[in-house]
Amino acid sequence: MGKNEPEQTIEGRKVTETLAQTYKQLYIAPGDDMLEKYNDIVLKGKEPEKRDLSHFVTSDRDRLEYVGTPAGDVLCVTLFERRDFETFLRIMANRCSMADIPDTQGASILDGVINWKKINDHKEEFFREAEKNGILVPDWQTEFQNFTSDRNNFKDVLIILSVGPYSNTPAKDVGIPDDEWISLSHTIRKYHESTHFICRRKFREKINAVWDELVADAVGIYAAFGKPDTEMEKRFLGIEGEVYTGGRLENYVEADDPGEKKEQLNILSSKIAGVLERFEKIMTDNKDAEPFDMTIILEGYMEELWTDK
Repeated sequence: MGKNEPEQTIEGRKVTETLAQTYKQLYIAPGDDMLEKYNDIVLKGKEPEKRDLSHFVTSDRDRLEYVGTPAGDVLCVTLFERRDFETFLRIMANRCSMADIPDTQGASILDGVINWKKINDHKEEFFREAEKNGILVPDWQTEFQNFTSDRNNFKDVLIILSVGPYSNTPAKDVGIPDDEWISLSHTIRKYHESTHFICRRKFREKINAVWDELVADAVGIYAAFGKPDTEMEKRFLGIEGEVYTGGRLENYVEADDPGEKKEQLNILSSKIAGVLERFEKIMTDNKDAEPFDMTIILEGYMEELWTDK
């Protein structure tokens, strides 16, 4: 987040206040006629008309932290109030529109968020260096094009987490007390989304939506419980035995015909059940590995365990 990157965890209302200092579109309440204002700030780097965050409820349990991963640190934001989670995604992921945020969505990874503070900080440094070197008319336009040609210079990755039961699974379904399940769900979400970040950075050539979900859920469960749990992961996806019974998995099948979709889901469910059994053996054999290291281990088995055939 530029020069003002938080050096420690930030909690409470300061979370949205700190984020809005860098991502100034957060000052705009989402609405059907906000696209122009959004584009002015995000695409042109203009200042917002006013600095108002009253559209966020905020909570003392909001949290902003950096998560260290094998692919680098990633900024992780937890918003306790469901309304704030939805407002944040409408602004940051849906260009300030009143987009529908499904009740089943509890987390999101935003990859490619423009950070104008990084651009402006570089501009200030560029002009300082030019003055030091006696350059009277610095060519900022060319420097701007060079600087922004590398997305890593000015685009950020944010992980956004809500608070609630993971994958909309009630505590009674996993046999865990409500408060404990909420805490464990947060751990699963954080490691699940961080695993996506690792895979996108270190295994770009291997990106496959369903495989990535299997690995991310497996790592999240492992981080929360210290061991794999095949049946829990199948429950999250909506699989019983090797049969699809309804859940998150259908988000990854695009067939329009109900009969064809059902057939594809059952074929995929059978395949997944076999993969998760192998995951459990691999993870048990590597039980001393740290959660993010387990990501690297599992990715090493993709060619053996997963093909599109």
